[in-house]
Amino acid sequence: MNANFRVVLDACVLANFGLCDLFLTLAETPRLYQPMWSGEILDEAQRTQTGKLGWPEELAKSWREAVESAFPEAMVNGEESLLSVCTNHEKDRHVLATAVRGHAELIVTSNLKHFPPESLKPWDVNACYPADYLITLYSLNSGLVLARLEEIARKRKRTPEAHLAYLGKSVPALAAHVAEAVGWELPEGEF
Repeated sequence: MNANFRVVLDACVLANFGLCDLFLTLAETPRLYQPMWSGEILDEAQRTQTGKLGWPEELAKSWREAVESAFPEAMVNGEESLLSVCTNHEKDRHVLATAVRGHAELIVTSNLKHFPPESLKPWDVNACYPADYLITLYSLNSGLVLARLEEIARKRKRTPEAHLAYLGKSVPALAAHVAEAVGWELPEGEF
């Protein structure tokens, strides 16, 4: 795996601020992977932010503008022409089509049931949970992942341990893995 390894981030990953922040920070120079998405994925993330998560419209709009500005190379276009040949769950065919059109080998999603292996195999695409991919990135370059976690923690005015505990609400396996690897004690019940 290299820094140009293309990964489609599903809307469920992008809509979660803590996860999105970590994933996109790990995609900044020097990046550990190259993020990919489509306009439809960003639309879905925004709908989740304003609908389910209660973000104000302006905040969701500002988030999208910042994401598109910071990662213009991540946008995949033309995926619509592949929807009819994708066989995964109908609601997430656009995500697989984005991976195929963007030459991505991996989809990071919390919704693996919408991406059965038999639907992905013809395209040489895999799907995994966010924590699993973050643990993979940690195993590839633990120093950079820790430095980025500490950078985010400083911006959020938290200790690295507190920020990892916060992330543990969304990705408990990652929090447990990193805490054990570096010997951090995380508050009980935080993840």
